[in-house]
Amino acid sequence: MKKPNLIVILIDDLRFDEFGAGGHPYMKTPHVDRIAHDGATFTRAFHPTPICSPNRASILTGQYASRHGIIDNVARDAASMRLPNYHLSLQRLGYETAHVGKWHMGNEASPRPGYDLWVSFKGHGRLFDPEFNENGTPVQHTGYVTDLLNERAVRFIEAKRARPFALFLAHKAVHPDAVQAADGTLDLTSGGGYMVPARHADLYKGAVFPKRPNMLPPEAVVKQKPVWAEAFRLKATERSQATLRAIGAGTQEEIRLRARMMASVDEGVGMILGTLEKKGELDDTCILFLGDNGYFFGEHALGPERRFAYEEGIRAPFILRYPRRAKASTTIKDLVLTIDIAPTMVALAGGKPPGSMQGRSLLPLLAGNRTGWRKSVLCEYFSENALPWLVGMSYKAVRTDRHKLIHWVNRGGGLLDELYDLERDPYELKNVIESRTYAGVRTKLRRELARLVAESVGL
Repeated sequence: MKKPNLIVILIDDLRFDEFGAGGHPYMKTPHVDRIAHDGATFTRAFHPTPICSPNRASILTGQYASRHGIIDNVARDAASMRLPNYHLSLQRLGYETAHVGKWHMGNEASPRPGYDLWVSFKGHGRLFDPEFNENGTPVQHTGYVTDLLNERAVRFIEAKRARPFALFLAHKAVHPDAVQAADGTLDLTSGGGYMVPARHADLYKGAVFPKRPNMLPPEAVVKQKPVWAEAFRLKATERSQATLRAIGAGTQEEIRLRARMMASVDEGVGMILGTLEKKGELDDTCILFLGDNGYFFGEHALGPERRFAYEEGIRAPFILRYPRRAKASTTIKDLVLTIDIAPTMVALAGGKPPGSMQGRSLLPLLAGNRTGWRKSVLCEYFSENALPWLVGMSYKAVRTDRHKLIHWVNRGGGLLDELYDLERDPYELKNVIESRTYAGVRTKLRRELARLVAESVGL
């Protein structure tokens, strides 16, 4: 079988329902939706560490953060130069590789190993008039960053070549302008927040994202989630509120601005699909579209905290188009993780995923073979200082088909842990950690969590 081209399109901060086919009530993303309609939608895909740098490293290495060592958004430039990312394997398998867009494992923009073409920028970059590092040379550009990245990705795809290619397109959208210091501290107040090109300024004017049952005020949330009491007190301070005001956190306009930013992303997906069709390579190309972590629109009184283990934080939009392997309009409900991407790409390229990869190839699931597939997933977060009201909030969580246990590592000695029955309580409103009815489930999940944590560290 001919080796397929491989394209991964990664969107920053996009939650699982933030595109048309994902269930967004008014956003129109016809080109992204085509990937879902023509291929497979993974409805239970999760981020093992749902913040930017750790999850990007997990996507590229197929490893948990506990193993690859990028555990937060601190500028780990040197460490990111040494990641065993899957593009190194693809190069050995004869692929021409490209990274176009956000890297953000470290704030430094110089080329990382594994790429024949490198186009990136420092840290979070800028939404307008960005400077790109192109194969080691700084190049100043004029325009909107999403458009510029789309154009550069298409140019790479258009090039004549005798071998297959692998493109990793990592958009800055839908992240607002921000500055992240080397220690991981995030400044959202000095940029322009969410910004869109003039052509999309009036999109979705007046549109409303319906209130979900778990969009509650802090005083209601802490009754079931007492671990949040201190964070919510700190969040009420003027320093914290200034950060939230800078992006309009929790407002309908924030949701609309993100939807407008996605319009440029969708245009780029259309350009990519059109270019592949023109070259006659569309059905010989595997295209995977996903986000790097979730986001909250007020669920559980949260917003840019994005990194927490409730469904809106850990679920990923995850759709794959490759007619040779994925039947059109397929829905896959098995539990998958972003660490499964790297071994899947290597397997599609005809290679054997190296033993250092902890994820599993998705090819058996695409073929309908669920034998021996995982029954639980681990999600974890290592406390960091990006947002001033989050102090000591490290957790380890296990999610199964039906239940979720969140263990707060440094809080309450287990007394503040949370347990949810997702079948009866999909919005995670009732914490049943102390319920006698769930005593057996609690014991079983704690045992499973211990197993997964040990496995994540590995040897």
